[in-house]
Parts: sequence; C-alpha cells; structure tokens
Amino acid sequence: MILNKVSDLIGNTPMLCISVPETNARLLLKIEKNNPGGSIKDRMARNMVLAALKSGRLKPGGVIVESSSGNTGIGLAMAAVEFGLRFIAVVDHHAAQDKIAVMKALGAEVRYVAGEYREDEVAVVERQRLAAELGGEIPGAVFMNQSDNAANAGGYSDFVRETVAQAKGNVDAYVGCVGTGGSMTGIARGLKLHNPNTVTVAVEPAGSIVFGHPGYPYYQSGTGTPAGDTVGLVLDYSCIDLGVQVTDSQAFETARYIARNMALLVGGSTGGAIFKALELIHKGVITGNVVVPIADGGEKYLHTVFNDKWLGERNLLDPDVWPQLDTWLGKAQLPDNVSTALQLSVA
Repeated sequence: MILNKVSDLIGNTPMLCISVPETNARLLLKIEKNNPGGSIKDRMARNMVLAALKSGRLKPGGVIVESSSGNTGIGLAMAAVEFGLRFIAVVDHHAAQDKIAVMKALGAEVRYVAGEYREDEVAVVERQRLAAELGGEIPGAVFMNQSDNAANAGGYSDFVRETVAQAKGNVDAYVGCVGTGGSMTGIARGLKLHNPNTVTVAVEPAGSIVFGHPGYPYYQSGTGTPAGDTVGLVLDYSCIDLGVQVTDSQAFETARYIARNMALLVGGSTGGAIFKALELIHKGVITGNVVVPIADGGEKYLHTVFNDKWLGERNLLDPDVWPQLDTWLGKAQLPDNVSTALQLSVA
C-alpha cells in the first residue's frame, strides 16, 4: 500500500508473542515504537491537534504549546508540520536529549524551564506553569494540557481495535505505564468495552504519587506523576483493576535484558511494564493473553538506560534482576529456540 502522508503511518503496529514457560500466559508485545515518531504518543498527539482544530480552539496557522518529556512533543511536532502550525515544546533537564534533538529536527521550538533541580527530579509543575503562561501570552497559541485533555484518552481507539483483532478477540490482561493517564484510560476503557473481564494493570515508577504512595525522585522518563504535581483529570481510576510500582533498576535492567536476549530495544518505562507483567503472571494474578505496549524504543535512551557508566554512577544497576528474568522466561530453553530458528532458516 502506498500512503500519502507521514501521519498515515501511525497505527497498525505489529504484535510480537513471547512465551512464558510453565504458566498459562503469553506476552503479546504491541510494537508502538514502529509509529513514525517512535512512540505510542503519536496517536494521541495528532488526535489532540485534530480535536482543537475541529472545535475552532486552534486556528489555522496557530501555535501549539505543550509541556512534554519528549514523546508527546515529537508527536505534536509531526502534527504541526502536517497542519502548518508552530509548535513550542516546554521541557526540563529530565527529558532525553535524543528526544529533544528529534523535536528540533522537526522544527519545534524548545523552551527549558528555569530553576535548579536534582538530576532525578522531574520539573513537571514548572513545565506546566510555563506552558500555560506561554499559551496565554502568545497570540493564536493553545496550551494542549495533555493531562486534562479528553482528546488524549480518545486518541487510543485504533490501538484497542488493532489489539483486539491481533489477539483474535482474546485480551485477558493489559499491562501499561501510567503518566498523564491518557493511554491507560483510553486503552483500558476500550478493552473493557470489548470484554469487561479484561484485567487492566497500571504501572508507575516507585516515587510516583498516582496511587497514593509517598513521592520521591525517580529516573524513569515520561511516566508517573512526581511529588508536588497533581494527577491529571484525564486519568479514570475506575477502569484500572490494579496499580503497581516498579523501581528504576527493575525497569532499566529489564529493558537491557530484552535487548540482549531478544534483540528488541525498548524504552526504560516499557522495561518496567514488562517486569511487572512477568511478575504478576508468575504470581497467578494475570493469565492468558497479556498485552504490553512497547510504548517507545530504546534508541532514545542509548546514552542513559543502555550506558553502563551512566547507570553505575547513579546506583541503578541491580544484579538480581537478570537472574529473576531468566527464571521467569525459561532462559535454559533459549538454545532450543536458537536451534529451531536455525532449522527453519535452513529449510
């Protein structure tokens, strides 16, 4: 099929099945990093812009302003190019430099928040304040405010449709990260409309306050709600069956393990979702087809999550995670898998 514009490449992402030995479950990884902007956020970013244009809130030739750690910003930068808009991304030091570079390459204007912050401290409150200020001061500007924007959650209907079709109607559980709550809410609602018995699990970083735990700094990017911020209005707790936390080390070590053992580069927060999915499978909490989105790719974190020196300097290496993953994924079976692959390739 020959398409006409880059946004036509959004969606219809593939699904990869990972067997989980000695359980009644399998992981179905939806490869959202295959979207043109490299993340699941491409879906909702374009939807927010379309909704603002259709409502008249955003005028042709207008200005989009948004606070972003990077992935939403990349999606909005692409939408700005498509619709002839100007885009200003408000970021802090916590955003991955590779994401900022992509936004700039797409023509986005990047504004950094002022102030002194710890390296593991997310300056979301100041980002939101500055974005709202710019949205109010600049003629023709609209602050998208993804945390409270209903079009955020509404941008995932195609994800649900694709997932249900790929799983042949059988989605027994969904495990995804929760930040603003848009993807979690939109996907959980949609899956439960299809099957009310689908178990929905939201994963936040240890240190995030989404589920009422004490807040403290964390390194996972683009997920969770840091202390001092408020949980977005878009998050609907009623469609979430279970909220769990994952440490930075568990998340990052899992992402590195997946790269080394499956040749798949996933982002740090996705590593956390995979870790908790496997943990819950082995505890018997979830079974059957367990869907986990590869929300973005590890290519954006080569200088952090996949850098031994960076992790070591921050005490983020955990030697216990890989043996645990070996146990959960039946590492001893990998040589058989390799043998099977060789036989198939020769045949």
